[in-house]
Amino acid sequence: MTQDTQSTVPAPPSSRLALLYGPWAVVTGASSGIGAAAATVLAEAGVNLLLVARRLPQLQESAVLLRERYGVEVEVVAADLATAAGVEAMEEAGRHLDVGLLVAAAGFGTSGSFVEGDLDEEVEMLQVNCRAVLQATHHFARRFRARNRGGIVLFGSIVGFQGTPYAAHYAATKAYIQTLAEGLRVELAPHGVDVLSSAPGPVHTGFAARSRLKMGAALQPEAVARETLAALGRRTTVHPGLLTKVLTGSLSLLPRWGRSQVMGRVMAGMARPREGAA
Repeated sequence: MTQDTQSTVPAPPSSRLALLYGPWAVVTGASSGIGAAAATVLAEAGVNLLLVARRLPQLQESAVLLRERYGVEVEVVAADLATAAGVEAMEEAGRHLDVGLLVAAAGFGTSGSFVEGDLDEEVEMLQVNCRAVLQATHHFARRFRARNRGGIVLFGSIVGFQGTPYAAHYAATKAYIQTLAEGLRVELAPHGVDVLSSAPGPVHTGFAARSRLKMGAALQPEAVARETLAALGRRTTVHPGLLTKVLTGSLSLLPRWGRSQVMGRVMAGMARPREGAA
């Protein structure tokens, strides 16, 4: 863990997020993509940050930029959230901070034929997308309940609302996130804790390269982060971006089995063949 010193730049005025949830937020997956964009939006709002990702140099670079530009305090912790120890390191790094908001943006996907996939990679995805989110959400939900306020942002996907051929396991991890958020929204509301699932469509991040997808039209991470954080406390699920809303609206007209058929055709066209696959 690397802890950085406080900036001397005057802090920006507090926003709705800072007033509702408090002075500190934890953001996972903060070195790139939606996580990095969410960190910027929160810094603009005057929220101090604990940034979490595997890549320490990128975290340190982001911390310097956010401090200098927005005048917030930023601490960083390099942790592999595919391991229980990595999540525990994040929890320990935040124990001395008045954290009121968790943005669990870390995650990755796979695509292609399930039976031709690498089982170790699939298990790693399960650990990052589900177990790490479970562990972090349980930890911070207890803290937020004790302070009688807080916010939890989890990231699902439009593929999580039906079985999705050629991304079957990834879609299953996102279905887990969606149902977890829906249940916790009701359970934690009496304790002043807001829970939100953000379920975007395709987003321009490093996700496509790792998941071996050929990405066409896609959303920008900043747009996803802004609409997601604006929806916190106001709804259970947000579908950020016009593209996501169009895709979701079109699929909603079909029965669940029909949505799976459509998504299977879409994913078959997007997925690159796995190495060694016929």
